[in-house]
Amino acid sequence: MQKDQPSHSPPSSVGFGDESSGRRGFLRTSLLTAGGMFACAGVTQGVSVFSGRSDLNIDELPAEWVRRQGPDLHAYGRYLSALRLRHISVQQIIVSHARKKGSVWNALPSRESWRQMSQTLRVADEIAVRLSTSVKGVTSAFRSPSYNARCPGAKPNSLHKDNIALDLQFHASTYAVARAARNIREEGRFRGGVGQYTGFTHVDTRGYNVDW
Repeated sequence: MQKDQPSHSPPSSVGFGDESSGRRGFLRTSLLTAGGMFACAGVTQGVSVFSGRSDLNIDELPAEWVRRQGPDLHAYGRYLSALRLRHISVQQIIVSHARKKGSVWNALPSRESWRQMSQTLRVADEIAVRLSTSVKGVTSAFRSPSYNARCPGAKPNSLHKDNIALDLQFHASTYAVARAARNIREEGRFRGGVGQYTGFTHVDTRGYNVDW
């Protein structure tokens, strides 16, 4: 079951590093190295000009869902690949979108909101660095409004709809994951929510700190 913290106001621009210019700056921020520091990502700002491999295997995705996404599927895969995450794969992220509740399919986020997930993904990558492990799975990432309405426990104002929240499983206890996330946050790397559940950990970059 995927749950959310109670309703929130829209997130403000925050930083995994210097984010005074807002979320668009995340594409220019540093990426994580094995020691948890950043190296230059070299990611272009325009979401329509990404090229190269997407590291995406569509044969592992539901055929109907793939058809519904159209050309945005590979474009989003290339965007995610350009973030050069070390411990969370493009396939894991995309799989979390390719799900159905009853007759309602989830979808990819709109191109205008692709950038918004980059900081949360980097937080997840850094958690893996701190725990010396990798992401086991993404329970939930973006949720379309209609899909979110079908998710048990999901709030109408879920931050998953804003494409800034992840529900994650690591090869570690949820206690260890939540503690690592809070330590990263205390270092000023991001401002957001950390929620510990029995089977997963919620992390978001809403712009102010909250725990549950």
